[in-house]
Order: sequence, then structure tokens, then C-alpha cells
Amino acid sequence: MLKGYSSTSFLTPPSIATNFNTRYTHCKLQQAAAKLDVRLELSSAAAAKDRTSIEDVRSLRFITAVKTPYLPNGKFDLEAYDNLVSMQISNGAEGILVAGSTGEGQLMTWDEQIMLIAHTVNCFGDNVKVIGNAGSNCTREAINATERGFAVGMDAALHINPYYGKTSMEGLIAHYNSLLSIGPIIIYNVPSRSTQDIPPSVVENLAQNSNLVGVKECVGNERVKMYTSKGIVVWGVDRLSHEARWDCGAVGVQSVASNLVPCLIRELMFGGKNPLLNSKLMPLFDWLSLEPSPIALNTALAQLGVIKPVFRLPYVPLSMEQRVEFVNLVKEIGREHFVGDKDVRVLEDDEFIIVGRY
Repeated sequence: MLKGYSSTSFLTPPSIATNFNTRYTHCKLQQAAAKLDVRLELSSAAAAKDRTSIEDVRSLRFITAVKTPYLPNGKFDLEAYDNLVSMQISNGAEGILVAGSTGEGQLMTWDEQIMLIAHTVNCFGDNVKVIGNAGSNCTREAINATERGFAVGMDAALHINPYYGKTSMEGLIAHYNSLLSIGPIIIYNVPSRSTQDIPPSVVENLAQNSNLVGVKECVGNERVKMYTSKGIVVWGVDRLSHEARWDCGAVGVQSVASNLVPCLIRELMFGGKNPLLNSKLMPLFDWLSLEPSPIALNTALAQLGVIKPVFRLPYVPLSMEQRVEFVNLVKEIGREHFVGDKDVRVLEDDEFIIVGRY
């Protein structure tokens, strides 16, 4: 049986280790909060001077959509988060996407989300470009999150199109134009999550705005090639990234798998066309898609011992059979290519902590 806990279950920390982690997290959050308060006082013009150029962001070949790890009470585990980001940077990642769908921004309050962006900028902004997810199906909230994200120093904002309620094509253009007036924006087109495609006619219209950095495109490589042939910058996603990069003109990838194998994703994006490596990674890409992201990634990182096996609901771990499959994949690809230094192992059901209140 999977364990279920609410935040009230951990009013008394069960161990010295948990005490340390909680104090560490509170300290780091207080530091980020202090920095956030200062940065939010900046005017938009002053904040813009601190940001990188749009061309710098357009040149990023290797961006990791980083996972957000948790403590047993469901709060951010910033020690584990910093370790994850550090491993990405040391293995060649040029950009970090914070609190995207992989980082579970959809399970955060806006304060948590902006705080995590601020923390990432403060700790790693000198070594990597920071892209903050500020997307919302409410234009007002998207504007507010974008302004706050730029105020704390992020280099660009990632924006999914309005989901659930959806809107017309004219509404899409108006939504994005209201955001493009603020600063550098990357459009995220993922119909499997938003249930609405952003068609080329809309993207081409928005590309006339100099603040459009580019598009993270999930529809397919024909779409990627169409955009790149017109000078629009595009990032691919894991399973399509090799062909997108080397055959269709994509600048690079915004990767989920790089949380696990950053050195191999870097090689895939920097080392020239390599169908052999791409084929080697395809079973991992497929495994990561067994359930909606980031369920498999969270399970994998826990089994590698890199994060605590904590899930915020509504996410729950993969099945035992799928967990065994991951261990076999690690052995086939080679443990040395994966993050962390512990032996990979199959976690039992009762080792996972599922948090409903966080």
C-alpha cells in the first residue's frame, strides 16, 4: 500500500535528518524571500537591464525542464533541487526551465513558483540561463506571473496557451501579445495538455514581435521544419529532438530525460548527427511517456536515490512492473550515464510518500 500523508502528519519531524532538511529549506526560502522582496521593487526598465539578450536565449541548445523535489511534508526540498540543478550545469546544460509541467508548476501556488524562480536565479543565474514558467489559462494571472518572474531576474518566460476554457485564434493572439509587451516569451505548444493546437498562422503573426524568443513545439518535426525555414527559433522535445535538431533546423531541446542522463542529451544536441545514440535512448524516452509527465521521471529519480520518494497528489508512482523496467533500462544504458552515485533499485510501494495537503 502506498503511504498517504497530509502536511499535518509531520508537525513533529521524525528524525534529525528531517530536522536538518527542514531547517535548511526554511533558511533557503527565507534567503530567496528576502531577495524576492528587493527585486520586486525594481521597475520594469531596471529589471530589463539585468536580463540577458533575447539572442542569448535563442542560441540555447540544451535546456533541462528540471524536476522539483519535495520533503516528506510536501514542501520544496531545496537541497535536493540545488543538487539536481548543479548536476545539470556540470553536464553542460545551458538553460534551466523552472516550474514547468515537469517541475510541477501546476501544483504550486504562484508565490511558491516565483520563489523557486528567484531561488534558481540567485543561486545559479551566473552559470545558466533561467527560463521561468509563467503560463496560465487566465491572462491576468499570466501577466502578473510574467512581471514578477522578470522582476526576480529570469531570462525568459515560458507560456502554454490558455487551456480548459480555451479561446479563439484572435483570443490566442491577444493573449500572447499582452505577454510579449512585457519581455522575452517562449511559446509552448503542447496540445496533449492544453487540448488546443497553436497553429502556424498564430505563431507567424506573433513572430513579428521582437520579444518572441521562439517556440517549444510538440506537434511534430514537419511543424518544426516549417518554422525554422521561416527563421523562427524552435526547440524540440525528447523523442523528436535528434531529428528536429539535425534534420529540421531546431536550435536544440527542452528535455525531460536530461534530468536523468544529462551527459547523453548534451551529446545528442552538440555532437553531430548520431542515430546510434538516439536509438539507444529511445527506450528511455518511451518509458518516460508511460504516464503523463512527470510521473515516470519522479519515480526514476527516487529509484536512483537522487530525490526523496515523495509525490504531491494527484501524481502517484508508476507500478511495480514499470519500476522494474526502469532498473533494467539503467543497466542496459549504463549506470555511469545517469545522475547520482547510489545504486539504482526497485522501490517498494510502502517506501513512497503521497502528500495530499502541501
